[in-house]
Amino acid sequence: MLHTSKTSALQTIYAAPRSPVGYACKDPAKVTVDDFVHSGLGVPSNTSNAFKFGFSAAFAFNYSGINGLGVSLGRADVEVGGVVPIHAHPGATELVVVAEGSNIIGGFIASNSKVYQKPLTKGDTMVLPQGLYHFFVNQGNTPAAIYAAFSSESPTVQLMDTSLFKNDLSSDIVAKTTLLDLAQVQKLKKLFGGTN
Repeated sequence: MLHTSKTSALQTIYAAPRSPVGYACKDPAKVTVDDFVHSGLGVPSNTSNAFKFGFSAAFAFNYSGINGLGVSLGRADVEVGGVVPIHAHPGATELVVVAEGSNIIGGFIASNSKVYQKPLTKGDTMVLPQGLYHFFVNQGNTPAAIYAAFSSESPTVQLMDTSLFKNDLSSDIVAKTTLLDLAQVQKLKKLFGGTN
């Protein structure tokens, strides 16, 4: 008889703070069921911003039971005409499911610059490979709710807009490296809170 086993993740509980992702192991005597339950993803997030989009996270920093397990969840809410701006997760693949809404354009840009996009509707799923820029645009007639699972308990995110325009890099350099008009760069820096 052949028997294989994997060490149970519960043998070392990394309930926050400091595990392999920066959170300390929690004393097993102090672990409770509440470390493994997260509430909040059933409530729409605040979409009062320029993108008409909000995000609620169930990551290691606010959901200690997933610390060290390599998984996390989130919820994106996108108003009609709203967008999840172009962004990437350098440390995680993302798998989404549309819980509410229709005609939501979801897509990503591959490393060879090929765009993969498709209208999504309630019940559709899409995988967004690690590190690739991706986005959603709600072209439907109702608000959208999109749940996301990540292959990391603490996925990082880099938003293209804030990376370019919420910084202190010279507007002249941003304009030259993006081929955008200097006035447009300055307008976007003002909108996003950048300087220079």
